[in-house]
Amino acid sequence: MISTSKLSRLENAQGRPQPRDIRDLIRYYEIEDAPLGTSLRRWVNAAQRQGWWTDFDDEVLEGVLGGFGLDAHISYEADATVERIYTLPFVPALLQTTEYATAIYRDMEHRSKDEVGQLLEVRDRRKQALISREGLDPLRLVAVTHESALRQAVGSPEIMRDQLGALIEGSKASNVSLHVLPFEAKPVFTMTCMYAYFEYEGAGMEQDVVHIETHAGYWSIEEPGKVAEYRKAHEALVRASLDEDDSRALISSVRHSLVGS
Repeated sequence: MISTSKLSRLENAQGRPQPRDIRDLIRYYEIEDAPLGTSLRRWVNAAQRQGWWTDFDDEVLEGVLGGFGLDAHISYEADATVERIYTLPFVPALLQTTEYATAIYRDMEHRSKDEVGQLLEVRDRRKQALISREGLDPLRLVAVTHESALRQAVGSPEIMRDQLGALIEGSKASNVSLHVLPFEAKPVFTMTCMYAYFEYEGAGMEQDVVHIETHAGYWSIEEPGKVAEYRKAHEALVRASLDEDDSRALISSVRHSLVGS
């Protein structure tokens, strides 16, 4: 009960299907109770809403360093089932304290007070995904961070002590796996740049995406073969890193080594 022209637009990705269109297709193909049917309903409903990040100033999200493409990064993160990341020289963004993030925005990126406030709000909204999300389970985070991130001075010793303590506590969540790649580990492919591998439930490897972070912004990799290589590379990083308990022990050791701890 739709026109030929509308059907043509939908088939050529030139239009956005309405919930009733998806409802009818789900019924026609008899997948009402199948996982795909559930996913299609969720996707079409989500497509009717703008992402929460669109409420923020584009210039703030683009920023000075590493900001170009942050809106795309957040949109990938919002729907991902699992986010596999590697970070250096800072600890994972979703596990950063407010004071630690503030110091980065203020001292390295030289943001204004207003911009820092907005970016902290964005960061808090992103961190909420680890606790609860509308229509989705909490995001699962598999993070590898280089030992240099534990020792890189950010803000003050007090800020670093609090951040390392928060890192230990945050890593204990059932949906968070944190590994530290120590200095004594042999070099591993992809250890020289920060990136995130976004994995989606019910989608094949070709649906996953990699976002590489550089000083000039983000670079997306969507070609299935290359995406698969990054999945293997991240698994290699995990294998080369300390296990979760030993990672927490190292973090604790670094924390206690700070002056005044």
